[in-house]
Amino acid sequence: MTVTEAAVGFQALLQVRDLRVAYPGTGRRAPRNEVLKGVSLDIRPGETLGLVGESGSGKTTIGRAVLGLVPVSSGTVTFAGERIDQAGPARRRVLSRDLQVVFQDPYTSLNPSLTIGDTLAEPLIGQGTSAREARGRVRQLLDRVHLPADAAARLPREFSGGQRQRVAIARALALRPRLVICDEPVSALDLTTRRAVLDLLLEIQEETGTAYLFVTHDLSVVRFMSHRVAVIHRGEIVETGDADTVTTEPQHAYTRSLMLAAPVANVAAQRRRREARWVSA
Repeated sequence: MTVTEAAVGFQALLQVRDLRVAYPGTGRRAPRNEVLKGVSLDIRPGETLGLVGESGSGKTTIGRAVLGLVPVSSGTVTFAGERIDQAGPARRRVLSRDLQVVFQDPYTSLNPSLTIGDTLAEPLIGQGTSAREARGRVRQLLDRVHLPADAAARLPREFSGGQRQRVAIARALALRPRLVICDEPVSALDLTTRRAVLDLLLEIQEETGTAYLFVTHDLSVVRFMSHRVAVIHRGEIVETGDADTVTTEPQHAYTRSLMLAAPVANVAAQRRRREARWVSA
């Protein structure tokens, strides 16, 4: 048993071990750019692991590696006991039943030429569901994300950003996945809509038991959403632990810096945090 498994005491749904991802350099002789430098993490069934770090830290690359969207240089990704880091396209199509994603931008993640109904039915039909059954499931999905049934006949441009993200969540839920990777799913939304979408994700998790890998740069969001938190800095996990502990009593200097950078409603408190951040920099 690894140290991580012993610490949390569970049979992981997702296990990432010593994951490394490197991209080619920009010149002919340029060295490869190692984005992930031996990352390890676990997610249990029904759990939310918040993965937090600033832009360029490698957090999105972890999600893309789990989904098979970037090549893995070394290390392993194991899902439900099966190693998937080298899975081919055919196996990935099967895995999509249990492993889904909600992308950051609700304006570009939906096909503008497809109705909402066709968007939600597409993954179902692709997995062998009949058109009639798919239509029934689409109605259930729209109800699940609190959108009206007539939304099925409309195009994405007829919806607000928050409504489009609800559609993206419904699409991710269509096949009843066991794990959803949420890649900055609320960063493009206004504050009121953001809270509504986060509440929806929590409601869905409570009812379905879906696990989330929740990728974000915002410690306040990760505190609200997560059971546990992993903090990533320059391609390495620098701190992990219970969400309340990591977000209130961080041990690593980088985590403390992220906490000081998170906005707060009180102007005077925000000024003190900004000053403290400059002192610690």
